[in-house]
Amino acid sequence: MTFSLVGRCADTGMFGVAITTSSIAVASRCPWARAGVGAVATQNVTDPRLGNQGLDLLAQGMSAPDALKALMAKAPSSQHRQVTIIDKQGRTAHWTGAKTLGTNNVAEAEDCVAAGNLLQNPDVPAAMVKAFVQSKGRHLADRLLAGLQTGIVAGGEMGPVHSAGLLVVHEQSWPLADLRVDWSDDNPVVRLRRLWEDYQPQMDAYITRALNPDAAPSYGVPGDMGADK
Repeated sequence: MTFSLVGRCADTGMFGVAITTSSIAVASRCPWARAGVGAVATQNVTDPRLGNQGLDLLAQGMSAPDALKALMAKAPSSQHRQVTIIDKQGRTAHWTGAKTLGTNNVAEAEDCVAAGNLLQNPDVPAAMVKAFVQSKGRHLADRLLAGLQTGIVAGGEMGPVHSAGLLVVHEQSWPLADLRVDWSDDNPVVRLRRLWEDYQPQMDAYITRALNPDAAPSYGVPGDMGADK
């Protein structure tokens, strides 16, 4: 009941995850990323613990394949889990347990890995990674969203999706972008794209406000005279 795309930008060192599902608030439990380390998507019958555990293994210097092997060797109920991972070198790995739901599949390409379950057809992940590769040169968030939107066009899930999320990390310990649509009866991926388009022009200002507030732009809201930023 979920499909996702995990990716890296080799030029900037960004990592990110774009994901959508039929259940509520997918971004609260499935996408994980850490600056300078990598990214993980944990889905199907989700165990959120696997996200940070996988990132910790990458932070210790393990490659994505080795980290995933170690992670799933100790994971409880691993047969229910679907997990993808990417490391700082762009190496990818994936796990799909024997009890993963419905039509499921995984596809890998340069700097990305896509996975899904309860899919309309098994070709969805391959279409997602193709869109990611073909959009090389664009911002990582744009590439991840292009892959997610292509997944919808390629068939998506068996039923309608209702939530979606985009997580991107770069140089700071907090996310560069952490956007989500927790529930929508319309297409949440379209709404997520609009959120990104609204957020991107303001994104760098929030970094400046954190690191150098004296140089930060005003918020431009009622009551803000430029002094309180």
